[in-house]
This record gives sequence, C-alpha cells and structure tokens, in this order.
Amino acid sequence: MLSFTHETLPQRVVFGSVDMLAAEVERLGRRPMVITRQSGDVLPGAVHHREVVMHVPVDVSRRAEAAARREEADVLVSVGGGSATGLAKAVALSTGLPIVAVPTTYAGSEATDVWGMTENGQKTTGTDRRVLPRTVLYDATLTATLPIDVSVASGLNAIAHCVDSMWAPRADPINAALAVEGTRALSAGLRDIRTPQGREQTLYGAHLAAVAFASAGSGLHHKICHVLGGMFNLPHAQTHAVVLPYVMQWNRKAVPDRLTDAFGPGGLRGLREEIGAPTALRDHGLREQDIPAAVTAILTVVPPGNPVPVTAESLTALLHRAWAGEEPA
Repeated sequence: MLSFTHETLPQRVVFGSVDMLAAEVERLGRRPMVITRQSGDVLPGAVHHREVVMHVPVDVSRRAEAAARREEADVLVSVGGGSATGLAKAVALSTGLPIVAVPTTYAGSEATDVWGMTENGQKTTGTDRRVLPRTVLYDATLTATLPIDVSVASGLNAIAHCVDSMWAPRADPINAALAVEGTRALSAGLRDIRTPQGREQTLYGAHLAAVAFASAGSGLHHKICHVLGGMFNLPHAQTHAVVLPYVMQWNRKAVPDRLTDAFGPGGLRGLREEIGAPTALRDHGLREQDIPAAVTAILTVVPPGNPVPVTAESLTALLHRAWAGEEPA
C-alpha cells in the first residue's frame, strides 16, 4: 500500500504577460518596492532597489531590508533570476512583507519557501512560509535576452531540482510525477531554447521542478552545490549544471526509468551534449586545492536517506571528477 504525506505550498501562479504585473501587485499592497538588477522602471512609480548580489550576502540583505522599512513598502516585487528572488526572500524573512515574483531565468526559487544567505564564506539555508512568494508571474518573453549559455545552465539547474526530488528527505510519488513532467518539459524546451515556444516550455518545466523540490526538500546534489557556492563564490546555475551528472550517476540505482526517458534521446548525457552544457568546475572558479575543505563542509550536511552512502573518500573522488570534467563514475 502507498503510504506518504505530501504538502503543497499555497501560491498564485500566473502565466501571461508582464503587463499584468501592476494588477497583481495591487492585490497585495499599495507601496511596492521592486528588487531588480534591471535598469529602467519595471513598475512605474514604485521604489526600485538595485543592489542585487549572487548568494545574497547578509550585509546586502540588511541594506535592502533597511530600504524597505525606510520607504514603508507593503509589498516586494522581485524581477530577475534567483539572486533577485533570494534577496526579496531575505527581506520578507525579517519583515513579513508579501512577494510578487517575476522570474527572468529558470532558477525556480520563486516557487519554494527556501531562503539562503551567505556570510564569511558560509551559505546558510532554511525554510519559512514567510519567504514563499504569494504570486508568481511568468512571462516567457522576459527570458528572450538571456544568453544561450546562461539559459542552458539555468535550465540544467532546474533539471537538478527534478533529479534531487527523487531521493530528497520528503520524496513521494506526487513529487516524482511533477519531476518527471518537469524534466520532459525542460529537456524539450532547452533543445529549442532559441524559440519562444522553447523558452515557454523551459519556464513551465522550471516551475514544475521547483514545486517538486519545494515539497521533497534538498537532496545530496543541492547540499554539494550550496557548499561550493557559499565557500568559493561559484556561479549558482553553472555549478548545478556541472555537478548534476555526477550525483545522478552516484545515485543511479534510485533513478527510475521514466525519469531517464524524460530526458529524450541519449538521456541526460545526450541532452547535455546537444545543448552545450558546462562541463568542469575548474572553468567556474573552483581550485583543485579547495576540494578537501569542500569535502569536510559537505559531509556535515549530507541529508539522511541518500540512496548511496557518502564517505570522504567517495565524495573527494566525485568532486575531483567534476572539477576536471571527467566522465562520471
């Protein structure tokens, strides 16, 4: 008999046009503060806060919080990728302000109640309902200016949400179903990412992936990437894109055939070759001499129940392969 407990996060999801943003914001407040790196007024008449930094340094989040309080904002609007969403979440964590998220990448953070901040080379993450955006507005045209290599890395980051959902601490059949469909949509969309239809499918898949991840929790892949990003300031999406095949191969006995089939011809390897995925952590700032410190830090956060036991020796071998871009073993 099936036996599991599944919880779905409450959120309004709107696929449409950014022209709908003002109306969505007005459902929640009258004094919005927009958090974005983009130039120009995303929401005319609103206060814009543009200090957005990867991995959300604590001091950056404090300045954004101070700005929100100073401007007496009653709703936050994040427009951008995971860094913009992450900063809005950090402000919401301390202020309780609602968020309207407008993603321009495939990061998926907008569909989770996971927050993360970095201080002194350590990334701390947690979950809190206060940081879950009340509304997400998806407009695939906003991803049109995203460079192809960034789109590929961001899309593979989303696929990592699907894969990790198969063995994360709260994995269940509903998360698995979302993850398989998310993988199918992401794989098809990434193969066609230069077209509006491809970007739309990728955005749709990224949302499904994030919903599965939000429910299932953070598995081994994300624990590895969070440590690497926080300790060594590696780019978020590229780090996930590189590490993914190594962890998937590691936990291969827990990967169902239907997930493998969802990648399309050639599985994950065929997809990565076709779309030109990043292949080595050394290309993105990790030094070989950093690996021992990373192993020590990762071992302290390995989630319980990973399908394959994790040891210092095996984790070191995995990171060396990922650093060099060697074939997963």
